Amino acid sequence: MSQKSLQEQRQQRLRNLESLEERGFEPYPYSYRASHAAAELKAGHADAQPGDAFPEEGHVTLAGRVMTLRNMGKVAFATLQDHSGTLQAYFQRDALERYNAVRKLDLGDWVEVEGPLFVTKTGELTVEVRRFRPLVKSLRPLPDKYHGLTDKEARYRQRYLDLMVNPEVRRAFVLRSRAIAYMRRYLDGLGFLEVETPVLQSVPGGAEARPFVTHHNALDSDFHLRISLELYLKRLIVGGFDAVYEIGRNFRNEGISFKHNPEYTMLELYWAGRDYLDILELVEGMYSGLVKELTGSLTLPYQGRTLDFTPPWPRVDYSGSLKEKAGLDFDPLDEARLRAWVAQRHVPAPGEPALAEQPVNHIYDKLYDIYVEPGLVGPVFVMDHPEAISPLAKRHRSRPGLVERFEPVAAGMELGNAFSELNDPLDQRRRFERQQALREAGDEEAQMLDEDFLAALEYGMPPTGGLGLGIDRLAMLLADTPSIRDVILFPLLRPE
Repeated sequence: MSQKSLQEQRQQRLRNLESLEERGFEPYPYSYRASHAAAELKAGHADAQPGDAFPEEGHVTLAGRVMTLRNMGKVAFATLQDHSGTLQAYFQRDALERYNAVRKLDLGDWVEVEGPLFVTKTGELTVEVRRFRPLVKSLRPLPDKYHGLTDKEARYRQRYLDLMVNPEVRRAFVLRSRAIAYMRRYLDGLGFLEVETPVLQSVPGGAEARPFVTHHNALDSDFHLRISLELYLKRLIVGGFDAVYEIGRNFRNEGISFKHNPEYTMLELYWAGRDYLDILELVEGMYSGLVKELTGSLTLPYQGRTLDFTPPWPRVDYSGSLKEKAGLDFDPLDEARLRAWVAQRHVPAPGEPALAEQPVNHIYDKLYDIYVEPGLVGPVFVMDHPEAISPLAKRHRSRPGLVERFEPVAAGMELGNAFSELNDPLDQRRRFERQQALREAGDEEAQMLDEDFLAALEYGMPPTGGLGLGIDRLAMLLADTPSIRDVILFPLLRPE
């Protein structure tokens, strides 16, 4: 729609608004009170037949947005859409004192209607309007292209239009909300305490990621948006809480993909006295129960595949699967042989850095992303990762070079991360120092050395199991959507 046409329609709608005011309608009422939602009325009359009427039920009041409007002289039909669905409204000149005002309604307007219900000859449940009032005038028309809005960029930039004309989009966000509510109930039932920790941090930690930096004027200091909830939650375990969780936003200054958004939501929890196998049972029980409650089944269709959440989930050994899938004839923990193999098999394109010359944690991550994760339909637990990629996890009690860590994976996506948490302050300092050396060598994603966190550990953190779960990717699975942007109401986009 051209800018000129848009302005012309806007001016006509303003004139319609003035006409409604002249007819005695308040242009912007302060409230409305619907007696029913559209879906509720339809469910209550599911067995109604064409021609049925329900005068004994009295009048109902419905409020919604006008999505279709047909003026036919002495009568008019409108489709009203509220939060639950749509319902038809029927206006008659003989039954309405200010019937002519219906002609001043536009598509997109919000109106409140009141009257008895009946069923049309075509079987449509309908409100026979005896009283109506405009609630708000839509000054902008819904362009034709928004009927069945398909342009992804427009959908994400103007989510309000997407939700308005594609009501099925709401399902993903309803499922997301209900999943978070289920997690809270589940953890509260186990005795966990929900807490809040700082978003602005002087030393961001808990993950290998590049942070966003911001400046605090009053303190004249730079701070970072948190990249993880982990280190402050662990401080609470040191302080004496035995089971805490937080559901909050993390921010990582990284690329955008179908499964990455720089701002995303995590659930993190820490449970004193437990190890990673205890946390594994918690994840298995919570996710299986969540999927069953929200969908009615333990199997979940996702992008043409079926995910079976029936416990127990399969366990996959990290180094064993990497060795098998990549076709290695040596232990992947043998760094020298691994670098030689990578140098031979993964020759960089001109101008690109050689993978074989990257820090070993980057090599493991890249090879895992190529050879292992895409083939995991799951859900499965990937178990016992190399220490080099797990600076906050406790060393494996029986497998040298590995740590006690697992990742739940489904549909080729990591859903979370869990450890037997490292609580040896001396070992933690050594690992932080190795990370700091990587930062000084140019790795902006390596973790910073956090002296305050180390001081907290020196006061003593009991044996603890920890977990981080990505809410957005779980919502992708529940809603069967291929992109993380489909489950984030307002994903980050390049400014227009």
